Parts: sequence; structure tokens; C-alpha cells
Amino acid sequence: MARQPLVAKRAEELLGSSVVATSPVAGGDIATATRLRLSSGQTALMKTLPHSPEGFFEAEAAGLRWLSEVEGGVPLPEVLGAASDCLILAWVEQSSKTPPEAATTFGQQLATTHRAGADDWGLDHDGFIGRLPLPNKTAGSWPEFYAVRRLLPYLKLARDRGAIAESDAAVVEAVVGRLTELIPDEPPARLHGDLWNGNCLWGQDLAIHVIDPAAYGGHREVDLAMLHLFGLTHLPRVMAAYDEAHPLVEGWEERLGIHQLFPLLVHACMFGGGYGARAGTVAARYT
Repeated sequence: MARQPLVAKRAEELLGSSVVATSPVAGGDIATATRLRLSSGQTALMKTLPHSPEGFFEAEAAGLRWLSEVEGGVPLPEVLGAASDCLILAWVEQSSKTPPEAATTFGQQLATTHRAGADDWGLDHDGFIGRLPLPNKTAGSWPEFYAVRRLLPYLKLARDRGAIAESDAAVVEAVVGRLTELIPDEPPARLHGDLWNGNCLWGQDLAIHVIDPAAYGGHREVDLAMLHLFGLTHLPRVMAAYDEAHPLVEGWEERLGIHQLFPLLVHACMFGGGYGARAGTVAARYT
């Protein structure tokens, strides 16, 4: 490992510890990731993003800390330092192994995190999903929150960017009008908020660690829908353990598409492609 002086200096300012070496980390879609070796012997990950939106890294750090409050919940990297220009986390050493037992444990831990709950729908501050702003102002019910803070803002942005056809947008709007009758009433769960397989790291400790949250209080089927949208190794084991620890309301599998509309619209806004059409196809199941 070489040493990037500017990166090392900024990390030392935040950590109060010397950085012995640095090396780039591949795979980050948004921020630049750098591995740090500290004089203490600890390894850390530093994320930077030039001209990042105001509060970008602070929101991620707050989400990690909020989720980490749950004893026995999903494992998350410790926040070592956070500022407006960067975030430093404890390093998660990954493994090529994906043991079924880890998936079972993860299902139990995710249930524990969700069951810890939240004070209300949303959060006391806004966040981000990818680079996009994530409004978290509370609402009177989950269907209302999901409509006005999740589906409609990104549907409008997708329209503005030409990322969804009017016919598909109309089908999504029709589902918005039916949310109250489609979604079972439950108290707010403590959500990761962006729980796709790329944010689930299989560690050398044979546990699944989660990263990059867009955390808030919401319906627990949101996290489960995201896991099913993009897949996860041994997902049936995860779900069996989850359902045993925190039983789901009957029909949850048929409802997954309702909460997949949000990430599909976000992807339409960010990447275009066929995500807008896919959102329309999924929405059509519920009209």
C-alpha cells in the first residue's frame, strides 16, 4: 500500500491517528473509496465525493449509528469519523464464502432491527438514496408517507427526465390511489432503506454486514421487497428465519411489487433504461 498524502492528512485530522498507508478500493458507484491502514493496526474505509450535496455523508453516518443502536440487529461498520466531505468506517473484510447459516442468522438479525421500530414514519432529517434527495418528513400513515415521500416525488422526476412513459406513469398513479387498501397496517419499522444485495457484505467472520443505508421509519416490507428485487444468496433461508422471528402478515409475497415501485422509480431517475417500463409492469398487477 502506498500513501496518498491529501487523503491521509484529511483522515488523520478526523481520526487523530496516523495513516500508515492508503490504497484505492474498486466498486463504489457514487463515492470514491480508499482503504486506510492506521498506525494502531486498524484498517478503515474512507469515502469521499467532491462537491457532495449538503449533509450527504452526515446523513449516512446518522443512519449507520441509528441502526447500530439495536442490540442483536444487523451488523454494520462502525463510524470512525464523519464530515461534510468524507466518511470513515471500520473496514469489513469480505469473504467469498456464503454459508447458509449466515443467511439464517441475518434473517433473525434483520427481524430484530425492524422490530426495534421508529418514533414515526420517516425521520427527523432528510437523507439520500444514491445521489438523490430522500424526503423524510413524517405523515399521518404509511400509505400517505409512501405516496407523498416515496412514489410521487420520484415519479415526477422520472417524468421530467423522460425516464418513464405516460402510460406507465398513469398505472403507477392508479396504484397510489389504492395504497390504503393494499398495504396492511403495521407500526413503523427501523429500515435500512436501500437493502439490495450490493449493500450486503459477506464477511470473513461469516456474518452478513450491511452498508450504505438510507435509513428511516417505514413499513418493514420495503426492505424485504428490495432484497427480492435484486436478489440475495440463500434468500429463502433469510426469509424463513425472518418470518419465524417476526411473523409477516399473510400475503406479503404478493405485495412485494408494491414496495418495489419505489426503487424502480429511483433507478429510472438515475439510470433510465427500462426501469420506468418495469415500474409500469409491476404496478399493473395491483390495478
